[in-house]
Amino acid sequence: MGALDYLSNFCTVTSTRSKRKPMQTVEIKVKMDCDGCERRVKHAVTSMKGVKTVEVNRKQSRVIVSGYVDPNKVLKRVKSTGKRAEFWPYIPQHLVYYPYASGVYDKRAPAGHVRNVVQAFPASNAPEDNIVSIFSDDNVNACSVM
Repeated sequence: MGALDYLSNFCTVTSTRSKRKPMQTVEIKVKMDCDGCERRVKHAVTSMKGVKTVEVNRKQSRVIVSGYVDPNKVLKRVKSTGKRAEFWPYIPQHLVYYPYASGVYDKRAPAGHVRNVVQAFPASNAPEDNIVSIFSDDNVNACSVM
């Protein structure tokens, strides 16, 4: 059976087709001044393989690309137009605990957005904090003796 196994290696069909990229939405910050800049960026991204939709918002300097694309390739294609581009660095303000902390607040950010940075969370899971809150006047379900 050794010769049969040897010959079967030549007959097997292997698929070298790569896996399809997952559907993604890529948000990029691009400084655009005029309609020409907007058209150039939109055309560069629309011509990429796998792109389904492209939304350009010149007022916010934002480009949203949806499709089966690699985010780094989209960023590279936008930069090839000669514009300064980076991934969208902002998140909605209501998702941040301390929106006015240093490094978070950015006056160039669109209305209602702040810069996405790592910050300390106010909630703690220390046992002594939980014990103190049990007998608090603010706790409605506190000790019934009080």
